[in-house]
Amino acid sequence: MYKKLPQRRYQHTLEFLREVLPSPAVILDLGVRNPFSEIMEENGYTVINTNGEDLDLLPEIVKKHKVDAVTAFEIFEHLIAPFNVLREIESTKIITTIPLKLWFASAYRSKTDMWDRHYHEFEDWQYNWLLEKSGWNIKKTKKWTSPINKIGFRPILRKFTPRYYAVYAEKTHS
Repeated sequence: MYKKLPQRRYQHTLEFLREVLPSPAVILDLGVRNPFSEIMEENGYTVINTNGEDLDLLPEIVKKHKVDAVTAFEIFEHLIAPFNVLREIESTKIITTIPLKLWFASAYRSKTDMWDRHYHEFEDWQYNWLLEKSGWNIKKTKKWTSPINKIGFRPILRKFTPRYYAVYAEKTHS
């Protein structure tokens, strides 16, 4: 049995990853090394992370490594032009998650960290369209909620409204 993960989001993401890309596999994970990079490695994946490069300005960085798949867990909402990165990926498999746009919450923006902002707040159909237009064929999707233990109207809505959207897609053309 697998050990309990620190966040519910990590549990769902790892379950989805295992379903669509069983380990062992070599992954290029877009974004800097983070706690989930270690979780993937603990579960039999070899993980190569990008180093914090601005993927809007350097989308070709995704061609640097030959891998079984590319992962992007909550990355594309931060980019101004995710289409360019998606087109540059040479791997034939991609596994991504994004936070979904919530009608009862405004776009996320950190006032202290320029990298910690959402340029896009996607609805599922918008994200699907982005993937399809950039050459990807969606094979599997999954949504889950992100409840928080607070009192109020929005915390109640979070118990029932999907917040995260995972997609597994394969390249349809180059």
